[in-house]
Amino acid sequence: MIFNSFEFIFLFLPIVWVLFYIIGKFHIPFAKAWLIIASLFFYSYWNPVYLPLILISMVVNFIVGGFLGRNKGQSFRKAILSLGILFNVLLLGYFKYYDFFVDNLNFFFDTNLPLKNLILPLAISFYTFQQIAYLVDSYRLETKEYNFLNYGLFVSFFPQLIAGPIVYHGEMMPQFSEKKTYRIQYENLSKGLLIFSIGLFKKVAIADLFAKYANIGYGTVDTLSFLDSWITTLSYTLQLYFDFSGYSDMAIGLALLFNIKLPFNFLSPYKALDIQDFWRRWHITLSKFLTTYLYIPLGGNRKGTYRTYTNIFIIFLVSGVWHGAGWTFVVWGVMHGVASIICRWWKLSGHRMNKVMAWMTTFLFVHVAWVFFRATTFADAIVVLKAMVGLEGVRLAGLYTMFNEKLWMLALYLLVGLLIALFTKNAVEIMEEKKRGIAMALFVTALLFYSAMHLQRVSEFLYFNF
Repeated sequence: MIFNSFEFIFLFLPIVWVLFYIIGKFHIPFAKAWLIIASLFFYSYWNPVYLPLILISMVVNFIVGGFLGRNKGQSFRKAILSLGILFNVLLLGYFKYYDFFVDNLNFFFDTNLPLKNLILPLAISFYTFQQIAYLVDSYRLETKEYNFLNYGLFVSFFPQLIAGPIVYHGEMMPQFSEKKTYRIQYENLSKGLLIFSIGLFKKVAIADLFAKYANIGYGTVDTLSFLDSWITTLSYTLQLYFDFSGYSDMAIGLALLFNIKLPFNFLSPYKALDIQDFWRRWHITLSKFLTTYLYIPLGGNRKGTYRTYTNIFIIFLVSGVWHGAGWTFVVWGVMHGVASIICRWWKLSGHRMNKVMAWMTTFLFVHVAWVFFRATTFADAIVVLKAMVGLEGVRLAGLYTMFNEKLWMLALYLLVGLLIALFTKNAVEIMEEKKRGIAMALFVTALLFYSAMHLQRVSEFLYFNF
């Protein structure tokens, strides 16, 4: 089940929401249990085969975290923590990277080991990192004595379960313990509907439009000319932006309907003036996780310039591998690691660049790096890049046959999409505005109506694949 579907919006969500508050009025633990059951149903609706996997993961991590949080003086706590982290890493590694590892063994050592062709379990990258953070914080004695209902909600809460944001016990579990969470709060209801409607519109009206051109182009990379390649790659750059932005908005909005405040995960990243600024705006909770639980433990910037640059490179390499099991993701992570090192060196050296040049440099780099992120293979990415620099010709004919649109229409779509990303307020800024009246209500109604009329073209969110 996905947010942009009839069954979610008109069946699942209303039923879960109404019963949550009815049950919560009389018995809060039952309301928590109801929300866990609903979240697990939401998770298993797509593929029930992997429901036992997330349940086992939740139980094991809750037991290990509880032990680490209670037994303060035990000398073998570090060993227990290591085993807990190893459990999570092996779980993620087996399902996400087994075939990638075996495929590379076969290539480099001329072996013929069989592939398992495993289907990636939904959300495993997100709930694995989330629970690793919980174990580390339990080891540091930063967790409290939480019951399993709160912990189960922390892991499985459906608005953020599938594609984030990555949340932390300290910001989530206390909310599930507050009595006011189980009473309708009209301010949160208003904000939730507003940001959910904006996110839904971004997905079905904008992201899915650009998806059409990106999918066609990347599906026929050998036919791309100079203009075709730029239309294709810009389409994906905007598709990914509005797709992930839309999901992040919808997740925040859905959580607010249940009086839960999720951390912001996406704050206009294409407005960034350098690559460090980009990562302060894009997938904010992933950056926070890698900084808190990898960069700082590795020494951060406390052990000299060389170690600092090495640590920066490592976290971006991990980010690339986390996003996908393929060399294209490794290259994408390496590119961002190198760019972040250069950016840090540039700033420390006292160099400056005017805002226009800074934005153009940052956006162009991010745009080119997305080619590796999207291309099916490394070879396809190179073909696309060659077309982008004109090595495959500048013919116009392909535009009409491939995209079935006039050039000026394609250019207009791309321009409007880019202008929205660069010059409009993001959904969080709109949500936090104090003024709400009839105009805002009509705005939300129009967005929801338009989006509902296009739900027959259901498409999953891109980050479901990661």
